[in-house]
Amino acid sequence: MTSKDAPPPLPEPLLVPVADSHTHLDMQNGTVEEALARAAAVGVTTVVQVGCDVKGSRWAAETAAAHPEVHAAVALHPNEAPRIVLGDPDGWSRQGAREAGGDAALDEALAEIDRLAALPEVKGVGETGLDHFRTGPEGMAAQERSFRAHIEIAKRHGKALVIHDREAHADVLRVLGEEGAPERTVFHCYSGDAEMARTCAEAGYYMSFAGNMTFKNAQPLRDALAVAPLELVLVETDAPFLTPVPYRGRPNAPYLIPITVRAMAEVRGIEVDALCEALAANTALAFDY
Repeated sequence: MTSKDAPPPLPEPLLVPVADSHTHLDMQNGTVEEALARAAAVGVTTVVQVGCDVKGSRWAAETAAAHPEVHAAVALHPNEAPRIVLGDPDGWSRQGAREAGGDAALDEALAEIDRLAALPEVKGVGETGLDHFRTGPEGMAAQERSFRAHIEIAKRHGKALVIHDREAHADVLRVLGEEGAPERTVFHCYSGDAEMARTCAEAGYYMSFAGNMTFKNAQPLRDALAVAPLELVLVETDAPFLTPVPYRGRPNAPYLIPITVRAMAEVRGIEVDALCEALAANTALAFDY
């Protein structure tokens, strides 16, 4: 194993426990039990396991049912919806080639997400939203239709909506405005600037910050974090992605949350313990656990 693939060492534990509001344990090495034990050892005592397709959403619900410290979110990722409708002939999604299923296949997948969203261990509907980075214009209609359906599912079941917004800020805010956002809406891996943070704050949307807020070129994210109301701020790993500095490029996992939390406390100019208390309370409110 090269040092680039090696998992980073355990950081200094947090004294006040927090939650990782967005992780993908199914994409990480090792067992769920190992991941949860490492996280708990540094003060990360709760995780929200997020599904990106039907199979991953079923797995999230099963894992949450088996582990009290895990809560599930279920959805078709914004890039999954066009794959279902249009197929994926050249395997751009790294999930292998797939046949086009048309609107009927999307309806079928959404019906399964709806069924899972009713389960008590499922606390969120997501990650859903829009992604203008990976999906070209031909996929936009499927993506937006799926997003609107997820908003409706979240509202009907009284669950949090977890948003994936990649290079699509204006359109995400537009659709939320048109459909009416659920009572609890979380911008996962918040990627907007300070101005958008003010817009989200006005609407009462939660903003969840990931390890990329530690990257050198991420000043707009730090500016957004500085102006976001503390009661609307969450922290996440989005593991195995977005590993914080100084381990950028190596595999991320919930146990690395303390690095991001300490960087966030510095940006906010508050004590780490005070930030942890706010993050723990906010995540419990956002996901109603």
